[in-house]
Amino acid sequence: MRRARDMLAGTQAADGSWMGDYSGPLFLGPVFVAGLYVMGRTPEASVRDGMVAYMRAHQNPDGGWGLDVESPSLVFTSVLNYVAQRLLGVGADDPGLVRARAWFLPHGGPLGSASWGKFVLALLGLYEYEGLAPVPPELWLLPRGLPFHPSRLWCHCRMVYLPMGWLYGRRVRATETPLLAELRRELYPQRYADVDWKAARGRVARTDAYSPHGLGLRAVHRVLGLYERFHPKRLRERALEESLALIHGEDAATHFVCIGPISKVLDMVVCHVARPDGPEVRAHLERMPDYLQRTRKGITVNGYNSSQLWDTAFAVQALVASGESVWARDTLERAGRFLEAQQVLEDSPDAERHHRHPSRGGWPFSTRAHGWPISDCTAEALKACLLLEPLGLNRVPRERLEQAVAFILSLQNRDGGWATYERQRGPRWLERFNPSDVFAGIMVDPSYVECTSACIQALAAWRGAWPHAPVGQSIARGADFLRRQQRPDGGWEGSWGVCFSYGTWFGVTGLVASGAGTGDPALRKAVTFLKAHQREDGSWSETIQACRERRWVEGHTGHAVTTSWAVLSLVAAGEANAEATRRGVAWLRERQAADGQWPREPLAGVFSRTCAIHYDAYLRIFPLWALSLAERQAGDFKAREGSANPGSPSCPG
Repeated sequence: MRRARDMLAGTQAADGSWMGDYSGPLFLGPVFVAGLYVMGRTPEASVRDGMVAYMRAHQNPDGGWGLDVESPSLVFTSVLNYVAQRLLGVGADDPGLVRARAWFLPHGGPLGSASWGKFVLALLGLYEYEGLAPVPPELWLLPRGLPFHPSRLWCHCRMVYLPMGWLYGRRVRATETPLLAELRRELYPQRYADVDWKAARGRVARTDAYSPHGLGLRAVHRVLGLYERFHPKRLRERALEESLALIHGEDAATHFVCIGPISKVLDMVVCHVARPDGPEVRAHLERMPDYLQRTRKGITVNGYNSSQLWDTAFAVQALVASGESVWARDTLERAGRFLEAQQVLEDSPDAERHHRHPSRGGWPFSTRAHGWPISDCTAEALKACLLLEPLGLNRVPRERLEQAVAFILSLQNRDGGWATYERQRGPRWLERFNPSDVFAGIMVDPSYVECTSACIQALAAWRGAWPHAPVGQSIARGADFLRRQQRPDGGWEGSWGVCFSYGTWFGVTGLVASGAGTGDPALRKAVTFLKAHQREDGSWSETIQACRERRWVEGHTGHAVTTSWAVLSLVAAGEANAEATRRGVAWLRERQAADGQWPREPLAGVFSRTCAIHYDAYLRIFPLWALSLAERQAGDFKAREGSANPGSPSCPG
């Protein structure tokens, strides 16, 4: 544990945060390169070389690229990585690109790509807009009360389709170059001039068809396609103006960071087309490096501008759990200052106009500049501040802590659970109209086990500090939601981590925080579930495929992060002294290297059910946390046992 504490403290940044690698998806870098090319730009030489190196390092043996660094090849990502390398100066005769063509051409090339890939190619002039499912900007002019108004969508979804609609409405296309002409000859299994673009609209290769198009979505596409043929020009101009105003609002509220890398690149292209080389374009370019991640294998684009706040809140909790607060005081003091600096202190400008939930009091996933606070990030930060309070290291005054509690309470859904950035706005049936092909659960922001548990724990901690706080009803409603989400086998499905080990940790700790005792039937079922999945060597192991298939999928070896989540769950359920817990702790100790770190292992994060993402700090945080709580609880158990039996050797008497 001392080595693990040293390792964790030694990786703290100067600003008090833990800023880890948050890469993994393989479509983000190519979109960044394509966006710059549409603007007539290329990355600087060092970034260009680093990005090419990263793409080459993650090419699959079959010649394609996956949705993420661990997934099988998709046409979507394979074509985009091919195009990006060509735009970065790699020749068509490069052996890696020759292998790539040999893989994606039999799958139809861009014609078999998922929809986002087709859209990016259309911006480059490598795919025709007639072959896209329509994305008319006029949707933003519909009455807000309609269940399918874009403001009802999950914010990540709507902030991607907002600039898509503007670019689609303008039919934006990169300036023609000889390289683009060459690419049109390289990408397709037939002549570009012979492609039937209308037939290509609904065509998706089997590799990319995770969320197939149902009858409803196909009908909507036909109706929108008919509208595109006859839309009034004045209405189109009004819709483009409205979309541009909303895009500028998002850029200003997020200091041009934007909610995520895809929307940022598309917003940047919109600003370039609307006002070439204007101040908005310069502001976007200045913040683009925020997303770049330098790794051992090159440079890529992170899934967010960072995971700093999230990782820091967990690191504080792990360090406090490890004890010896005097030893960690300087580290925790710096972390406390970072937490204080990142709380959002004001609502976004003209929030109602831009379809934003009030932001004041919340914490974001990354930094305050990002401007989008989240329920569970606020909850974990609040928990961390309350742990620092008795140590004299909390820097957030009570008034602002109360604002954080108010923000959490404002996000509780009618079903008792919590979503991410906002209350659930749209009906669940909107997911049937998911047009992404490769993602799931992107249309609506429903209640999640993880968000609900984190908020319950934060409200319970707040009530512990302020016993008269009126949060009991919200906690009880949240606990009822968690109970309804437990599966018959005793586990909970996670949505933001892999997968049932992660969800079960949150399910268990949420119920315990709500007041459930160790004999609670839901907790006993969870214990049985976890013990059933423990490996012979004492570890637990679960892979990203579990998220895609929605069932436990065992890995080849034990995983330290998965094992830590299982141990933390067992300890919370009163199983600190159980054989399963002791075996898990022993495995973690044996697995630890001399420098305090645990070996690299498969990615532990996920989003939209299909795409794995890297949480670099997890291997430094969760094993320490699990070992600390397991040792503390086991010690408490022995002390109670000793006091109950005065003749016991462990009792000083």
